[in-house]
Amino acid sequence: MNNISNNINTHSAKSPSGDLGVKAPLRGLGASKGSLKSTIAVSLTNYLDAGAIVAGASGLTLWQNYLGLTEGNLGWLNAISANCFGAAIGAIIGGFLADKYGRKTIYTYNMLVYMLGIAIIMFSITFPMLLLGFLVTGISVGAGVPASWTYISESSEVGNRGRNIGISQFAWGVGPTIILVLGMLLAPGKDDASAGVLFGFVQKVAALFLSDGASVATVNVFSSRIIFGSLFVVAFIAWMLQRKLEESKDWEESKATQLKTKQPGIFSSFGTLFTNKVNVKTMLFLAGIYITWNFVAGVMGMFQPHIFETAGGLSSTQANMLPAIQWLIIIAVTYLGFAMFVDKINQRWFYFIGTSIGIAAWVILVFVGIKNLSALWTFTILWGIHNGIGVQAFYALWSSELFPSKYRAAAQGIMFFAVRGGAAIWSIGFTSIYATAGFNTAGYIMIGFLVFALIVGTVWTPKTRGKTLKQITEERYGDEI
Repeated sequence: MNNISNNINTHSAKSPSGDLGVKAPLRGLGASKGSLKSTIAVSLTNYLDAGAIVAGASGLTLWQNYLGLTEGNLGWLNAISANCFGAAIGAIIGGFLADKYGRKTIYTYNMLVYMLGIAIIMFSITFPMLLLGFLVTGISVGAGVPASWTYISESSEVGNRGRNIGISQFAWGVGPTIILVLGMLLAPGKDDASAGVLFGFVQKVAALFLSDGASVATVNVFSSRIIFGSLFVVAFIAWMLQRKLEESKDWEESKATQLKTKQPGIFSSFGTLFTNKVNVKTMLFLAGIYITWNFVAGVMGMFQPHIFETAGGLSSTQANMLPAIQWLIIIAVTYLGFAMFVDKINQRWFYFIGTSIGIAAWVILVFVGIKNLSALWTFTILWGIHNGIGVQAFYALWSSELFPSKYRAAAQGIMFFAVRGGAAIWSIGFTSIYATAGFNTAGYIMIGFLVFALIVGTVWTPKTRGKTLKQITEERYGDEI
């Protein structure tokens, strides 16, 4: 990877749009408002992505009790969900469709698939049915992510691209926050903790579907069913908004150029992704930061409440409360930190600081101890800050900038496939390590992953701030597209 920086960091030292703090001119107030409006509509995809992951996580113990699931079953649920392999499959499909038929194609149909998956989960009565629901939902999430990040980047003004990606990440934080708060309010009681204040509503809903002799576990799982129902409603709203979006101008121009010059189609471009040296080095860079980070974040996205209950000894209400507070921190830091400053300050130092905070969070959790309440609170705060200005937000920005328009979504789809596919394999490995060797052993591995992401992202930070997507492509690829 010695020459990665030469291709990723290609820039003019005298460029007014480089890392010297001078902003490029915007397209105008009207354009800014238009990009913000479309960003908000598209960002609902991120809300539903993270919401689906956390909805599964918050109710994991409830489904385990209801269906008698083993730790291995839980690992498979995570592996094929929106958190891992389901999203990986969807990303390949969605990336290809978004480049061949347009970004709008995804927004016209994808939410219908999402609603189908959520509906299957809501009415699941067996493990295979629950597994199918997680898979269908995951495929939909994966299909939407490359299109959403690509669309936001392509519809943004030069000086607002990072801000708009930050807003999409803001929605990524709002979803889990609402889901975790609902999980806390609807949570059933335990011997050492009272039920959530809205659990009475759960019992009333359950009574409409169950006989009087239903088991406690059967009633309690309706808390999770209702939470997934809230995602169904948001998905319907998202579908209504997104199907009215205009097509990306960058995609239309790229498509017109391909037709005019008779350039290779999308399938042929897939081969270019793996033969062009700039592409290969870019994918290695992005994989270096995002796959390793996702090994950590994916586990916590799906298993955090479960880990806090089983390893930390917290009640269901407490195990949902701490992540909910964490997501409130993520929301605030994403907007007030990343969205406000990423277009204005040195991104290398910004990335380094954000990722270092994440490493500090895990060091405290592992070495002070997960059963220590102060350590849990400190981890909650620091991991929340990290997720607001750390790897996830930077990856969303850089992956949408570093590839040409003709296969921008497809490239992101391939990257997302690798990330979530790898996370699927690791989730199965994690549950095995967690069940046999305990939390601390898994924690040491997590710290190693984060350190690797810190080094790769800091050393090879791309110099794209303040440049148009066309300028970035020309500087990095020249005539090799």
